[in-house]
Amino acid sequence: MEHQNQRRADAERRAELARAAAQGEAQAAQLQLDGFVATMAAEGIAPEPLQATLLNGSRVKTPLQGWYLNMAQSVAVAADGTYYQLVMPGSVLARFVGVHPTPALPTLEIGRGGRDGESGALADFLQRALERYRG
Repeated sequence: MEHQNQRRADAERRAELARAAAQGEAQAAQLQLDGFVATMAAEGIAPEPLQATLLNGSRVKTPLQGWYLNMAQSVAVAADGTYYQLVMPGSVLARFVGVHPTPALPTLEIGRGGRDGESGALADFLQRALERYRG
């Protein structure tokens, strides 16, 4: 029984450390996102309506305004600096009424562990997005 309690305590501690690391990373990423939003505002680059992609590939409207950070338009930052991953499940009705994405915890590396070939440092994605929107 003692061994089981120690294993549980160790697992809880590892989970706590992982949460703390993710929170620290999110804070650092948020600073970069806030800088991007401030730059966009300073340069007069208006946010655009954002769409989400359903798991079946359909594009649907959202109530969000912001800027896409990648070419696939699956990651974006809203005008208030909130980070969104815009690939989500949805019903047939979503094609008509849209979806309401929930904010995601920002990370310093977009697409970590993904296989779509579009992964890398958040700073790089922000720089490329800025260049794209500048035209």
